[in-house]
Amino acid sequence: MAKRDEAREGPSQRQLRVGEEIRRVLARVFERGELHEPALSGVRITLSEVSVSPDLRNATVWVIPPIDGEIADILPILSRVAGRLSGQVAREVRMKFAPRLTFKRDTAFDASQRMSAILNDPVIRQDVANTSENPTEDGEPDDNGA
Repeated sequence: MAKRDEAREGPSQRQLRVGEEIRRVLARVFERGELHEPALSGVRITLSEVSVSPDLRNATVWVIPPIDGEIADILPILSRVAGRLSGQVAREVRMKFAPRLTFKRDTAFDASQRMSAILNDPVIRQDVANTSENPTEDGEPDDNGA
């Protein structure tokens, strides 16, 4: 029963520490151009997070899309060089096994951009301004806009 409860609680401190260390190593590799992959030269890759499995053998690397490029072009290349990257991680992070790396698009940034665009829409801003100017007797904004 303890194993099931633990799985529902989220990642352990160990998983979080290992994930952050893997993220730092990969960020250094990309920043310094140590990968020597022509398809990635000059491409800025931003890693938002690395999620590690409980057994530390698998790691999902969450990649934020570059501003000037499409993530769909980068993910297949990263998947192709994942073995080499895993080897570099293994050399720098002391672990019993080198983690198998999987690269995925981080959509959280996209969602926050969409939410920001919605909140900055002139129609929405006007609606919020009207609602805050016309509160009901109990101090709460009126649902029907009056």
